[in-house]
Amino acid sequence: MSAKNHRQTVEFGDFQTPSELTDEICHFLFSTGVRPESVIEPTCGTGGFIVSAMDTFEQTRKFFGNEINREYLLALERKLRGMDFARIELKNEDFFQLDWENILTRLPQPILLLGNPPWVTNSGLGRIRGSNLPAKSNFQGHKGFDAITGKSNFDISEWMLIHLLDKLQNRSAVLAVLCKTTVARKVLKYIWNRDFRISDTRLYIIDSKAHFNVSVSACLLVCKTGVPSKTKTCDVFQGISEKCKISEIGMHNTEILADLKKYEKWSQLDGQVPFKWRSGVKHDCARIMEFTRKNGTFVNGIGEVVDIEDTFMFPLYKSSHVVKCKTETPERWVLIPQRKVGDETHIIREKAPRTWAYLTNHADKLDRRKSSIYKNKPRFSIFGIGDYSFAQWKVAISGLYKKIQFSIIPPLDEKPAMVDDTCYFLPCTNRDEAILFADLLNSKAAHEFLHAFIFWDAKRPITADILKRLDLIALAKTLHKDQHLARYMPQSDVSESQFVLFSDVMQYSKPLQKAP
Repeated sequence: MSAKNHRQTVEFGDFQTPSELTDEICHFLFSTGVRPESVIEPTCGTGGFIVSAMDTFEQTRKFFGNEINREYLLALERKLRGMDFARIELKNEDFFQLDWENILTRLPQPILLLGNPPWVTNSGLGRIRGSNLPAKSNFQGHKGFDAITGKSNFDISEWMLIHLLDKLQNRSAVLAVLCKTTVARKVLKYIWNRDFRISDTRLYIIDSKAHFNVSVSACLLVCKTGVPSKTKTCDVFQGISEKCKISEIGMHNTEILADLKKYEKWSQLDGQVPFKWRSGVKHDCARIMEFTRKNGTFVNGIGEVVDIEDTFMFPLYKSSHVVKCKTETPERWVLIPQRKVGDETHIIREKAPRTWAYLTNHADKLDRRKSSIYKNKPRFSIFGIGDYSFAQWKVAISGLYKKIQFSIIPPLDEKPAMVDDTCYFLPCTNRDEAILFADLLNSKAAHEFLHAFIFWDAKRPITADILKRLDLIALAKTLHKDQHLARYMPQSDVSESQFVLFSDVMQYSKPLQKAP
C-alpha cells in the first residue's frame, strides 16, 4: 500500500464495508421489524449500506448519503445507475461541516441511520497531519491533567455518533452502525450519563478480522431514539443474531459495567479498603535493565555478558510468568537503581562500582527514553518503585492477559522478586498472608465480581481501578475468613505500603484451606 493510500485509509476510516456484511445487517434489521421512511449513511464511502438498504427496504421513500471522497461518490453513482434516483440524495461534503439538524428535519420519519464511520482517533490523525476532524473541544468533560493527556484522546466515530444521537433524540429513528466495541461503550456511557432518550440498545459482536482484516474488537451498535422511556442497559450478542446473548452491560452510578447481572449478584463486595494495589517496575529499556542468568553470570538484552555486583539485581517476573504461575525459578533479573521514585542514584557508584560503570556505559540508551516521566529525575531513574516493591512476598495478577489468575510471588534466596509494569500486586509480610490473599482473590466470588467490571477486548483488561473495587474485608466475611484477614489489616498509624500483624505471635500453624 502506498503512503498516500495508507494515509487515506487512516484519515478517512477507509475500511469499505463488504457487501455481504451490509446485506446481512440490512436483512437482520428488516427481520426485527425495522421499516424506515428514510435511510441515512453519513459517511457512505462507496455506498455499500445504501445499495443493500435499497434492495432490502423497498418501501423507504428517501435515501441520503454523504461522502467527503469525491472518487468514492462517483463509484457509488455508478452502482446506483438504473435505480430510482428520485429517492436518492447524495452529498460530497465534510461530515463536520454539514448542518445535520436541517438534514434530519426535512427527512420523513422513522429514520434508519446506517454506517461504518472512521476507525481512527484524533491523535492518530494528528500523527499523519490529517484534517478530517471536528472542531477542538473537550466534549468528554475531562478535567485538569486528564484533559491535556491521553484521556482526552477519542475516536472520530465516537464524536460522530454522539453528535448524531444528540440530533436524533426527539426523532423516531434506529441507529445501526459498525464501530469498535470500545467506541460503542464510550458512546453509551456518554449518552446514559446525560439521559439521552435512547432505548432498546444492543451490541452484536462481529469478526473484524474476517470482514476488514484488522485485529480489533468490533460490533454493530443498534439503538432506538425518540422514545418516551429511557433504558440504561444493553444486551450483547455474539454475531449478528439474537440467538447467542453473552452478557448485559449497563450503568451503575456514572460508570458502565461489563456484566450487570454479576454485579447485582456480588454488589456487597463493592468498596475500597486499606490494602492498596501497586503496579510493577517501569524502566522502558529492557535491553539494558533486564537480564538472564547463565552459569552464574548476567547477560543483558543485547547479548552482552555483564560483570556487575548483585547488590541492585532482583528476580523479575513478567506477565507471562505471573498468569501461568511460573515462579519456581525466575527467567529474568532486573536492575533496580532506586528504593523509591526520585531517589538519587549516585550512591550506586560507591556501593556497586561495576554496576555504575555498566549504567554509565549504556547511558546513551537510558537517556533516550522518551517518556516525560523521566524528565528532571535522577539519571537512570525508574518508576513503579517504593518500599512496597521490596515486600518479601507478593500476590500478583497480569493486567494484559484475558484471564483472572492471582499468583503468589515468593522471594528467591531472601531477595524480593519484582514484577513488571504490566502487572499489579499486593505486598505481603509473609507466606501465610500471601496464601490468604491468593485464596480470597482466586475464589469464585472474587472472579465473578471482577468479571462485572472487566471488558476483555480492552488493551489492558485488568487495571488497578478495577482491582481496588473489590472489598477484601467484605469478601473475607462472605468466605468466612474475616478472622484470618484481621491479622493483616494495616494499622492507621503506619503508611499504606506497610503491612503489619496485629500480634507478632499470631502465626498460622498450617496453610489455609483453598477458598471455594
